[in-house]
Order: sequence, then C-alpha cells, then structure tokens
Amino acid sequence: MPEFLELLPPRDALARWMSSLSFSIESEEIETTAALGRVTSQAVVAAEPLPAFPRSTVDGYAVKAADTYGASDALPAYLQLIGEVPMGAAPEITLGPAQCALIHTGGMLPQGADAVVMLEYTQTTGRNEIEVLRAAAVGENVLKVGEDVDAGEVVIPAGTRLRAAEIGGLMALGFTRVRVAPRPRVGIISSGDEVVTPGQAVLPGQVRDVNTYTLSALVEHNGGIPVCYGITPDREEALYSKARQALDECDVVVISAGSSASTRDLTARVINRLGEPGVLVHGVNVRPGKPSILAVCDGKAAIGLPGNPVSALVIARLFLSPLLLALQGQQVRQEPVRLKARLTLNIASQAGREDWVPVRLEKDCSDGEAIYRAEPVFGKSNLIFTLARADGLLRIPPEANGVSAGEVVEVELLE
Repeated sequence: MPEFLELLPPRDALARWMSSLSFSIESEEIETTAALGRVTSQAVVAAEPLPAFPRSTVDGYAVKAADTYGASDALPAYLQLIGEVPMGAAPEITLGPAQCALIHTGGMLPQGADAVVMLEYTQTTGRNEIEVLRAAAVGENVLKVGEDVDAGEVVIPAGTRLRAAEIGGLMALGFTRVRVAPRPRVGIISSGDEVVTPGQAVLPGQVRDVNTYTLSALVEHNGGIPVCYGITPDREEALYSKARQALDECDVVVISAGSSASTRDLTARVINRLGEPGVLVHGVNVRPGKPSILAVCDGKAAIGLPGNPVSALVIARLFLSPLLLALQGQQVRQEPVRLKARLTLNIASQAGREDWVPVRLEKDCSDGEAIYRAEPVFGKSNLIFTLARADGLLRIPPEANGVSAGEVVEVELLE
C-alpha cells in the first residue's frame, strides 16, 4: 500500500498552500442592508463628523456649567427657564447668564450651553425657574461634534467583515451602499460508489451523502457560495470531468473522497490533471484527517478531503476556512471562540502529531468557581454525530503525549 511521501504539520501545510496562491481582491458595490457578513474591499471614510452637532445624552436642562458650580441639595442654584429645545431642529434660543432650556435626549444644545443637568437633579419652582441640586461639569451629559467620528476619518478599514455594528455605523453616516469583495464560489464534489443522496433509501453497503451539506454550511459561514456538483463514482474520468467543470466555474474546488489508498491516489491524479503545479501537500500530520490533499491548479485552490465526515469537517475548518477569508481580503482573521475547561478523562495522543478531539461542555460550580467540564466524545471519524454531540474541539499539540484528567484545557467552540 503506498504511503504518504511527506506528512506536514498543519500550520506548515497551510503556509505552503497559501504562499502558492495569489490573492487579488476584486470589488463590487451592494446595498448596505444586504452587506451583513461581507468583507469591505476598500476603506470607508467619513464625509462628515458624527455627531454633526452637540447633543444631549439625557433628558434635562441645557445650562452653562459655571452657573451650577457649588450647587447642592442644601444650597441649590436658581436658573431661569427660557424655553424648550425642539427635537429634529436647531434651537433658536441662546442662553444668557443664569439661564437654561429644557432639552430631551438627542436634542441639539442651544447657543451658550456647555452642559446638561439631568432632570433627577432639578426641581421646578413654578415661576419659569428651576433649582439645580448638583453641579455640572463642562461637557457633562453632552456628545461633542465628532466625538464618535471625525470628518475624513477611516471608520471601517478595507478587509473588515461587516457585523451589525458596522451596518449601523454605515447608515449613521449615510452610506446606503458599500463596496465589498465578491463571495468566493466553492465547487463541492462528493465521490464514492457507496454514497447516495440523503433523500434516498439506503441499501446494504450504501451511505447517505453528508459532506456536501456540512461543507456547504461551512462555506456559507465563512462568506463563500457553495456550488454543489453532486455525487461522482470512483472512476477517474468521471471525477476529472466533474472537477474540470467545477474548476472552470468556481474559485475553489473541494473533493471529498474515501480514505483508502486507492481513492487518495485517484483524487491526487485527478487534481494533478487539472493544472499546474498540482498537488503541493499530500498528507497532514493531524488526526483526524491525515489523508488530505492541498493543491493549486492554474492559480486556483483545490483541496482533497477524506470521505469520513468528521475528518472532512475538521480539515475544512483548518484549511478551507482561512482560505475563504483570504480570498475575500479579510485582514484580521476572526479567531474561533475559545474557553477554558477542566478535562474529565485522560486522552492519549501520539507525540509528533496534532490531534483534535470532540468534547462536550458542562458548567461546573461545585468548588465555588464557575468553570466548564470537558468530556471527550469518543468515536471514529466516519461517525458524524461524534461532532453533532460535541460543543467544541480540544487541540492536543504535537509535542504532547496526551492530556490528563483534571487539567485545565482550552476548547475551540464549534459554530
């Protein structure tokens, strides 16, 4: 049985693959309302300050701060109430000495005012006069012009994945359209004579296609567009024809195949026929997922995944996810959410190999300290519910021989 020529550590394999690709980020303009999760292709520069005028952050009275100095419950300051600030319009009043104006949250400060006293710290006397029971500092309860954003400021750099907060910020500045990187198209091919569609009744020896759907979900989660090419039999010409079509129509080709040596070699041969330089990595020193292929075919990325669902998904998280972010020009990779947990069982590992172990998390407050327990979910790499029952993955580094029960470990949460 042929063996892998070289088993690379995952980080080295990823670096070799990514360095062989050219990331030229294109751009398209879309409605901001449709931009959640998209990555900006150019910086967004504010054309105006935000706020554009000084505004109150509370309901109260616009005042000159100096008129309130020394005010207290026992010795209030008395101010003349000369009017009310209208909402949605510039006030026409100007404060003179010992004068104030009623103002609501978001209202524009009138001329002469430099602070706002909250209603809770005032009393009305009934003669167009208020008592101020607490001194106000200059700028108190006031948003200054440009306090959030200055005109000309880069508010969203290029390569930023837009979240709800960025969508709101764009709208606040009047950007109803935004330029973003196109979503990369990812061609997904499942191969195997034993694989059938999920809606089909399985006969002895057959299994339903899982990888097309888990990989599609992962692609969408990372901003890509999954393009499914169906199930292909383990025949070189059939697989090549489907892979050729996918490479012509997509930015990335993903083939999930069986884990036997024969299917590994078949996938590698097909990928090498697609274009130069072909296979760059054939075998990664990781479990699960050692029989993985990373390739570049005439400038486009291709990846061969094991057919076992757990292996395929773990390897796709390690390699396909960062590739998709790079293809969209995302400058700062969103690190997976991690939390610390205490391991409940010993886990053995082979030194020199990186292991990823599914774990189930349960909060433990028994010793007065809130911490999670991490219970390993043991199962072979062709059992998809091994991952479905897990909350996260525990990485055992290659320099370790395993992890002992009771150790506090870091768990990477599954999305």
